[in-house]
Amino acid sequence: MTSQPQSTQMPPEVVAKVLSESLPYIKRFHGKTIVIKYGGNAMTEEVLQRSFAHDVVLLKLIGLNPIVVHGGGPQIDEALRRIGKKGNFIQGMRVTDADTMEVVEWVLGGQVQQDIVLMINEAGGKAVGLTGKDGCLIQAKKLLMPNKEDPSEPLDIGFVGEIEHVEPAVVKALQDDQFIPVISPIGYGEDGLAYNINADVVAGKMAEVLGAEKLLMMTNTPGVLDKDGKLMRSLSAKTIDALFADGTISGGMLPKISSALDAARNGVKSVHIVDGRVPHCLLLEILTDRGVGTMISSN
Repeated sequence: MTSQPQSTQMPPEVVAKVLSESLPYIKRFHGKTIVIKYGGNAMTEEVLQRSFAHDVVLLKLIGLNPIVVHGGGPQIDEALRRIGKKGNFIQGMRVTDADTMEVVEWVLGGQVQQDIVLMINEAGGKAVGLTGKDGCLIQAKKLLMPNKEDPSEPLDIGFVGEIEHVEPAVVKALQDDQFIPVISPIGYGEDGLAYNINADVVAGKMAEVLGAEKLLMMTNTPGVLDKDGKLMRSLSAKTIDALFADGTISGGMLPKISSALDAARNGVKSVHIVDGRVPHCLLLEILTDRGVGTMISSN
């Protein structure tokens, strides 16, 4: 029998140290809910996809309750390109006309969601895909954006929704039966219309409603950066307000940081913006002494 080359293996003493370091975290977080916003490079690069699936399954097997809320911006953009449309954004939110909404439902609730479910299942987990329609999970209404030029005339950006209510019963039932929920950020109004909701917003609200121990938002940067490009390891509400005001936090980071701060203010014990380009970033953040991003607190 041919053994694997020793150069590809971690030394036993290093393995023992890592396992020993993780034990207090496993005990501390056993039975706790962890909401993960899955997006960025981690969704598009094969090595990172496998790393993510491995991490989620491992967290479930050691007694945590991971819930995945996924994005899909690049996949939506590619689908729009194929039908001759270009994505537009206002204040970090995608402008969503009727044709775009049809693409969003197909890409997020179909293609992307099922790819993630299959990936987690192949890694040894039991994942189940959900949209806001399932169990009345995400009830939404049309979002009107603030108009900086004329506050009296809010901006209508189409079938973009804001969350009115989250009904967590279906998620809790799946958790109790050892499944891993994978949630697409699509809400539904009382009139049955579908609404595109920013995935960061859905992840933040889901963490609040479920009383999550942690909310982790995966992104394509080391975390939140200052104007000089340096990583800020921790942020308070006061600091975040200043970063909003001076434009340091802008574009797609606006809904992400706003949702993270709202979650922290509404009972989520710790909120982290983590670097999804780092393999096994979830395990590094949750089960080791090493951080891989920015922690946000409500103070």
